Amino acid sequence: MTLHDDALAVLRGWRAPDAVEEALRRRYVTHLESAPDGMWRSSYPDHITAGTLVIDATGDRVLLNLHRKAGRWFHFGGHCEDGDATLADVARREAHEESGLTALTFHPEPVQLDLHTVPFCGDRGEVRHLDVRYVAAAPPDATAVVSDESLAVRWWPIGDLPELEPAMHTLIARARARAALS
Repeated sequence: MTLHDDALAVLRGWRAPDAVEEALRRRYVTHLESAPDGMWRSSYPDHITAGTLVIDATGDRVLLNLHRKAGRWFHFGGHCEDGDATLADVARREAHEESGLTALTFHPEPVQLDLHTVPFCGDRGEVRHLDVRYVAAAPPDATAVVSDESLAVRWWPIGDLPELEPAMHTLIARARARAALS
């Protein structure tokens, strides 16, 4: 099974929590059905990306990175690369690379879909990232590091988050709900 096949299977089987994300899920599936390179940057202007929100074991803190290009706080994530076998592998690799944490416990299913426009991805101008987001829990003693893609990496208490995009608040709420079930 290829990465493309895995992503298509994951997205066909994923149960969206609301009508907005169901519409996104259908759009992602249609994109992959019509674009053999839909997982890669070569797919223009839309391509699939994946990422992970890292939370602590209690669900009281989230680990965010101050993205170097965007200058805003986000979860960890990015583009598919050769060697990624599954969509979850993309999200896991990005979390490891961008946080420096390797002892993460990943939830195996996506928790959120988010489509966002990026003006600075590649040299062809504006693109749309069809982002598939996962959640991972970090052990209590986890110490993150700053990667080349970030200006900072920081644990944020849930009650004292930085300014975030609205979708990030939804992602954090879903991550906390998953943590409570674990």
